[in-house]
Amino acid sequence: MERSAGPARLIDVAERAGVSMKTVSNVINEYAHVSARTRERVVAAIEEVGYRPNLSARNLARGRAGVIALVVPQLSLPYFASLAGILVRAAEARGWFVLIHQTDGDPDAERAALAGNFPQRVDGMIVSSQMLDPSDVAGMNRSTPLVILSNREFDPGTPHVSIDNRAAGAVAVRHLATGGARRIALIGASDLDSPAPRTKGYLDGLENAGLPLFPELVRPVTRGTGDEGERATEELLSEAAEPPDGIVAITDWVAMGVMRALHRHGLVVPEDVSVIGFDDIPYARSLTPSLTTLAPDRHGIATMALDLLQRQMDQGVAVGQGSLQAGFTLIVRETTR
Repeated sequence: MERSAGPARLIDVAERAGVSMKTVSNVINEYAHVSARTRERVVAAIEEVGYRPNLSARNLARGRAGVIALVVPQLSLPYFASLAGILVRAAEARGWFVLIHQTDGDPDAERAALAGNFPQRVDGMIVSSQMLDPSDVAGMNRSTPLVILSNREFDPGTPHVSIDNRAAGAVAVRHLATGGARRIALIGASDLDSPAPRTKGYLDGLENAGLPLFPELVRPVTRGTGDEGERATEELLSEAAEPPDGIVAITDWVAMGVMRALHRHGLVVPEDVSVIGFDDIPYARSLTPSLTTLAPDRHGIATMALDLLQRQMDQGVAVGQGSLQAGFTLIVRETTR
């Protein structure tokens, strides 16, 4: 039967797929009892006829707002801007609108976001945090689905998505050591008495390579920015007995500041000092020399976070919890030997 002119309708999808309108509705509303084969047939029919569900009506029928909140420290930092773009597109494919909230890395602002202080109702929250302590989340009485994105370690019951930062830190050191580095610094370290995962990985890497830890080469930063990377490296070069021959920077943005400080002190990258960062931000490949980095699987992180939210929405916030890890890749460029 030939379809009438105008926007595609639910009945058009049903006729194309050879199923009932109720089955099409079940697929659109993501009900689990539809078989995989039928679901594939309906999804193909939706694409073929160009059907676009009325998302407002669907969310109203399901008692939802159709909006999730994404909380980030700073959109001006390339990693968070890139992650936000990927997550927004992935959420749109699920029929969710994303409300983006910026905390400027303020722990009080992050805690307020956890409490759900938004100007409108949201169905769930994804909080990308630099400052939250695991205790901030563990004691919460949550009624809204929540996923934490953070490089810190959280209680196993907390819905949390990250890469294996400890393993990535060890890989960074191993790569520098393989290139001949023996005095390896860490710019952006956490407290050595209670190290965060990337710092733990740095320490693991030194031990695995049989290299000593030089405490004067381990420097914290207050923020993951280029200015802080430059400041911390300037201090290191001014105070250390001799400069490092390899530097792990806690982010690519910090690594750029590291390289500027090295240049100001007449040290050449990578001939004098090899540098490696984390995150694979878009600028990393455009530098001269281009930056070696550990690249997180941002698409994997976004998909896992949305899946965790979906499970909590469908089954209740008490289920679907736990830590998930996306992959990472060492990308070797020109800043390492």
